[in-house]
Amino acid sequence: MKFIQLHKSPLFLKIIFIISVAIIFFIGGITFKHITVLKKSSTWVSNSHEVNAELERLMSYIKDAETGQRGYILTKDKSFLTPYDNSKTLVRTSYKKISILTANSRTQQSNLKKLLYFINKKQNYLSKTLYLTELGISDEKLFKNNLIVGKETMDSIRLKIEDMIITQKNLLNNRQKDYESTMNYTPLLIYLTLLVTLILITIAFIKMSKDLVLLRKTINTLSLANEANNLAEIVGGFGSWQLNLENNTYSFSDNEYRLLGCEPQSFEANLEQFLNFIHPDDLEFVIQNTNRIFIDNDLPPFTYRVIRKNGEIRYFRGLGRIVNISSGNRTFIGTTSDVTEEVYAKNLIEERNRELENNNKELTAFNYIASHDLQEPLRKIETFLSRLISKDYPNLSQSGQQYIASIQSSANRMRILIHDLLQFSRANKTEKIFEDSNLNYLFENAKQELAQIIEEKKAIIECNELPTLKVIPFQIQQLFINLIGNSLKYSKENRNPIITINCSIISANEEELLPHNDKHYFKITVKDNGIGFEQVYAKKIFILFNRLHNKNEYEGTGIGLAICKKIVENHKGFIVATGVLNEGATFIIYLPVA
Repeated sequence: MKFIQLHKSPLFLKIIFIISVAIIFFIGGITFKHITVLKKSSTWVSNSHEVNAELERLMSYIKDAETGQRGYILTKDKSFLTPYDNSKTLVRTSYKKISILTANSRTQQSNLKKLLYFINKKQNYLSKTLYLTELGISDEKLFKNNLIVGKETMDSIRLKIEDMIITQKNLLNNRQKDYESTMNYTPLLIYLTLLVTLILITIAFIKMSKDLVLLRKTINTLSLANEANNLAEIVGGFGSWQLNLENNTYSFSDNEYRLLGCEPQSFEANLEQFLNFIHPDDLEFVIQNTNRIFIDNDLPPFTYRVIRKNGEIRYFRGLGRIVNISSGNRTFIGTTSDVTEEVYAKNLIEERNRELENNNKELTAFNYIASHDLQEPLRKIETFLSRLISKDYPNLSQSGQQYIASIQSSANRMRILIHDLLQFSRANKTEKIFEDSNLNYLFENAKQELAQIIEEKKAIIECNELPTLKVIPFQIQQLFINLIGNSLKYSKENRNPIITINCSIISANEEELLPHNDKHYFKITVKDNGIGFEQVYAKKIFILFNRLHNKNEYEGTGIGLAICKKIVENHKGFIVATGVLNEGATFIIYLPVA
């Protein structure tokens, strides 16, 4: 996988280029080396020939000296001494030259020392013989001895020169073998390296060809994307702009000009030209925000007004951030959106919110009236009714007594309705303070509130262990009161109410009625054996003032279950109901696990 990614990356071409250059340098180095070897070989051949030639000349100079000496001894003609006299200088010069030519050979330098010894010896005997001749000494035995020693020395010189010539040839042969050994593998090595280079260059060429094809496709895609972006800017009502932070140059998209009411690219893209369109009251604000680009490297969203070319005032919102492009330049990319309709809509919403707030205040005032002003005359009505019944009830006609009973019943229902309305309002408006609360304790408090009716109906209430949750305590207590009270209210005649409350932890994915996620909930079920209801009414019973039975059959205001639903929603939970007519009802509450 890594190799495939490397093969597709631009780094791959760089690696091939570096390897190819390295191989070319390597081949150049080998070529240079072998040219140097060839040059050295040529130098060695020339050196060997020059050494051999110089050795032969040296031998010739010594022979010339000996020949001149013999000619002088035989003829006493001093003209024969000219070669002898010149030979000393020539021999010295030739010897020095040979010494320089063979400076790198220890063997030849050793031979030269021996040769010098013999040459000196030969020249000494030649000089001695000439000296005796010039003195006129004609001792035959002495001459003969000098001649014999001279001959032996000459033979030694000849042998040593021949030995040096042979040594020079052997040295040349060894060097030639080294050269040939080096040259034998060089063509193969150069061929292989050239082949590898050719393969790498071919791979690079193929990669470049593919990259060019991909580049063309990318350019086409970018062209389409650019056109799509231009179209998106027109449809979306926004424009874009760029600021090159390296050279402080701007560029505007075509729609940036259109937002200002101008033709695309109709003026030079720069900050000064753009500021000419800013509303005078917002100019300083825009300049301050624009300067933040160079300080914070960011441009948070801000809204300002512009005056378009036709004089129309529009609301714009600008934002942007800095990006580092591949060339290394830091570029600030920003967008400008026309948010005029959004601003107008926001202003309209704020106006309606103010109206809603006024309505809420009126509702609050209504709640106050319901809780105080309405209850006060109701209490007086009930007080006067009770006095009328206790003092004058027997004196009333039968119809009057019926009227009194109807008034008393209506006043009682009015009191219950006001109480339930206050409870519902309290569930909506009360400050939601969540506390860690033991639901068992809240349940027991709810039972105490309903103790009288529980005792009257001889109800049996069973409840397993409830959890401790972060809840609004009085609301959960009210939830239990309403649910248990509902089961007691709609119990069957001649049957003791049985109410069963269970609790368990379930996952949201286990229940069809819950949103599908990984959250967990406490599932609390309240089941009774009352009159039940048909399942088609399962959702309607939670609607405010909705009743399934006539008020003469069962007391109630149709608010209790609506309060239950509001309390559960305040705790981010869910409540559902299931029922079977004449068998009972079950209310299921889902409260999220903290």
